[in-house]
This record gives sequence, C-alpha cells and structure tokens, in this order.
Amino acid sequence: MSDAGADIQRKALISNADPIDFWALMKPRVMSLVVFTALVGMLIAPGSIHPVIGFIAILAIALGGGASGALNMWYDADIDQVMRRTSSRPIPAGRVSPDEAKIFGLLLSFFSVMVLGLATNWLAGGLLAFTIFFYVVIYTMALKRSTAQNIVIGGAAGAFPPVIGWAAVTGSIAIEPIVLFLIIFLWTPPHFWALALVKNEDYTRAGVPMLPVVAGEAATRRQILLYTILLALSAFAPVVLGFGHWLFLATAVIGSGMMLRWSWMILRAATPEEDRKACWSMFGGSILYLFALFAALLLERILFLLMPMLSRLTEFGA
Repeated sequence: MSDAGADIQRKALISNADPIDFWALMKPRVMSLVVFTALVGMLIAPGSIHPVIGFIAILAIALGGGASGALNMWYDADIDQVMRRTSSRPIPAGRVSPDEAKIFGLLLSFFSVMVLGLATNWLAGGLLAFTIFFYVVIYTMALKRSTAQNIVIGGAAGAFPPVIGWAAVTGSIAIEPIVLFLIIFLWTPPHFWALALVKNEDYTRAGVPMLPVVAGEAATRRQILLYTILLALSAFAPVVLGFGHWLFLATAVIGSGMMLRWSWMILRAATPEEDRKACWSMFGGSILYLFALFAALLLERILFLLMPMLSRLTEFGA
C-alpha cells in the first residue's frame, strides 16, 4: 500500500467528532433522571452499601443509560434527520458516523453491565442489561415504528433504574421498587404524548405512529387524562405501603393536583395556542413532578438516618 493510501486509511479510522458529541449521544438529560431515580432506589433500600461501591454502581447505571441513548440515536438516525426536533443531533448533523455511535453504544453497554455486576451483584447487572436490551431492541427497533402504544410499552425501560438501584444494595427485588417502577411507567405516556401533540407534524413527516398521528389529537388528550389519573392514584402507594411519609404525601397531593390540572387544560383547550401552552406545561411540569416525588422519598430517608444522631446530640446537650 502506498504512503498516500495508508494515510487516507488512517484518517478514515480517526473520528472527527468532539467529546461533546459523544456526550450528546448519551442523552444527558434523560440520563440525569435515570441516575437520580436509581440513586433513590439505592438509598431507600434496606441495608447499606459502601460509598465507593455505591458511586461505582451509579456510574455504571449512568453509562448504561447513556449506552441506550447512543444505540437509540444510531438506529433512529434516519428519522432524526427528518424531524426538526432531532435534526441537530450528532449523527444527522454529520458530526458522528452511525458506525461510531453503534460501537460507542455497544462498548458502553458491555462495560456498564460488567462493572455493575462485578461491583455489586449479577441481579443488578442482569437488570441493567435487560433495560438496555428493552430500550434498544424492544422499544427502538420493534415498537417505535410499528405501534401507537410504543411509548406505553417502551416506557418500561425508563422505569427500571430504581429497581436496579435497589437490587444493587439488596441483591433482590421487593414491592417498594416495583411501586417506583409503576409510578415512572404511568408517568411516561402523559409526559411524552404532551410533546407528541406539539410535535405532531414532525412525527407525521417521519412516519412514526405516535398516538396523535394514529388516533388523532382528541383521543390523545383523553388518554393523557386517563393515564394522569392512574399516575395520581399510584403516587399514593408509597404512603399506603409505609415507605412514604408526610413530606412525600404533601408532594404527591400538590404535584398530582398540578398534573391533573395540566391534563384537564390539554383536554379542554379551545385554541391551538391554549393547547400548545398546556402541552408544554405538562411536558416540563411532569419532569419536575417526578423529580419532586423521588426527592421527597430521598429527603425522608436522609431525615430518618439523621434522627438518631440528632437525638444523641440533644441528649449530650442536656
């Protein structure tokens, strides 16, 4: 091979992407929610985990979430290019090649599962592997382009992190992480269908059978209300089961009330402007709602752990 040919081959093997492009492939905003819900699942679990092991576990779960995002972008590069909302992503924008994204995602998948399994236990590692598989193969490849229920079934992938966090500590699964799974599972449809109503033209152009495209906007509004009612009911399950207390109850009451209000506004919107405003309120507000629910559980757990220490300090002061 000539020197010129060898030089061309070497350049072809070198990525022109910046590190920030690979970071974008990992869907950091989605990954942050994955990390937080997994952390809550880990910290409310009975027993304890060494802080270093806990940090490694959270890092592995984060990388697993990032791997799912990268493989999703690799497979969906063709429709991402068509949709305005996603056309600036690294692959359709030409900053990362599809092969680079695929290899990056596969390497992250393998590394994250192995690290989590070796650091904690193989139930947690297996759940992380199944979550990646579910999001990439079941949701992205099988459901997203074939059924309007794509986001309902596929939403299970995003609901697994608290279960993984719990399993990392206990090596088992219990009713508590299953309830947290249910809350995220029921949260997903109203959250994403609100966005789908605003971006209906995008999904239509890309040929993605989101519910507004297939069933129409009126049916989607009714489904958003239905799932929000189910979500609001499920949000009280931690209180009923005894692992959510007064702070969580107050958060669930106020937050669920706001969610129901936004879903009703979407249902009753009389003008396109009212509809758009209500949908954006639901989309953004639902993120805050889910964060607040899990933050309330986390704060209650921290207060529970601090109470014996505060009690001893009070006795010492007396």
